[in-house]
Amino acid sequence: MDWENQDGPMFKASNVHYEESDRVRGMNAGGLGALHSLGQKLGLAAAIDRHIALLKRHLPYHESDHVLNVAYNALCGGTCLEDIELRRNDEVYLDALGAQRIPDPTTAGDFCRRFDEESINALQDAYNEVRLSVWKQQPTEFLDEAIIDADGTLVPTTGECKEGMDNSYKGVWGYHPLLISLANTREPLFLLNRSGNRPSAERAAEYIDKAIELCRRAGFRKITVRGDTDFSQTEHLDRWDAQGVQFVFGYDARSNMVEIAGNLPRSRWRRLHRRQKHESTSAPRTRPENVKDRIVFDREYKKIHLESEDLAEFTYRPTCCDQDYWVVVVRKNLSVERGEWVLFDDVRLFFYITNRDSDTAEEIVFSANDRCEQENLIEQLKNGVRSFRAPVDSLLSNWAYMVMMSLAWNLKAWFALTLPEKGRWGKKYKAEKEAVIRMEFKSFLNHFVLLTAQVITSGRRIVIRLLGWNRSRHIFLRAVEALEQPLRC
Repeated sequence: MDWENQDGPMFKASNVHYEESDRVRGMNAGGLGALHSLGQKLGLAAAIDRHIALLKRHLPYHESDHVLNVAYNALCGGTCLEDIELRRNDEVYLDALGAQRIPDPTTAGDFCRRFDEESINALQDAYNEVRLSVWKQQPTEFLDEAIIDADGTLVPTTGECKEGMDNSYKGVWGYHPLLISLANTREPLFLLNRSGNRPSAERAAEYIDKAIELCRRAGFRKITVRGDTDFSQTEHLDRWDAQGVQFVFGYDARSNMVEIAGNLPRSRWRRLHRRQKHESTSAPRTRPENVKDRIVFDREYKKIHLESEDLAEFTYRPTCCDQDYWVVVVRKNLSVERGEWVLFDDVRLFFYITNRDSDTAEEIVFSANDRCEQENLIEQLKNGVRSFRAPVDSLLSNWAYMVMMSLAWNLKAWFALTLPEKGRWGKKYKAEKEAVIRMEFKSFLNHFVLLTAQVITSGRRIVIRLLGWNRSRHIFLRAVEALEQPLRC
């Protein structure tokens, strides 16, 4: 549309009045009903109640009510336990869930304190029981390969009386949880909370084994485990290799590894060419000035510049192993600069140990680099869902809180996986499904949950009438239609 020069600003509203309606019952989280229906279809509440028994009497809540109460608070945009108070005083919210009342924030905190390690793991098993039924609905190629990622993150706290907290290697007080996730769908499979001073790989093999067993139960034809240098636990490599599990781990640049790489003949090295990030479909645009780079140059700050990358490969037998494995080494050729002056050249070596001998060395490096996508998942769990928080009083209660909050992200992933991708528009549907899987949590809420709606309770039906519109409406309605179909056995 061609516009003419406007005499005034576009925002012209001035005579705004408010009126209160007694008959229209609205809420700002109209998409929550679809996610609740998804949980009912998958038997989520029943699975939770079957796996954990923390309450002697259900007056009036069951264990699943407490867990869903915390997760739904996150799905409605809540950022802390205190936000549950807004939900419990919202009659329309209660009507949308068919609930007479929900636990208050204090009760939610008390429920977190009832957990021990066994019951927390049982809750995660309940999630994974439901997860298996979701995976079973996927196309055959979904089960070609499961890629399991492992990493740790720091959860700081300013509290002084939280049991289990400690000072991390960064000098930050708090906890150091471990995350085991499925890279294919960005689903957190297992969470383990640990004291802040514990190493990244502590108990990682135990939970990696659980994730491997879960993927085997699902029927994945190939399983690959990835992790950084802290997770190359060589005492487990032979066992995983014997089980047919493939792995790509970073490996510390110890003196013997550096010596081996330095003794390789020049003919064994070749240039590493990185993959193009993406192809632009629009007209090329002029890049803006790199302001940061100019300031670094003008003020003669020290700058490390990557000149090129080379790679080579060799076999190596770690001390704790009984067989040789393939090691890929990347040599980064760097120059250290200060303003116009090149101070000196530098070389840094990065090692990767693997048993994926069917891949090229380049593919091993790219696969190891793709593990950085888990950093984005951790960021979403930390600052999107806000599950990596420590609002309660102990290591176990905060671990339980993290697991319950992570259910919000799991429901997001399961909602995306529910979307059908067959039919005349299968290619388009598949792209939309992938977009929802990769969507940030806040974007997911804005597109699929925080929808203005009217809630109508009529007879045995709860009707949620959407009042607004957004560009993802057709995807949401397609998901709702899919929820009305029976699960594939």
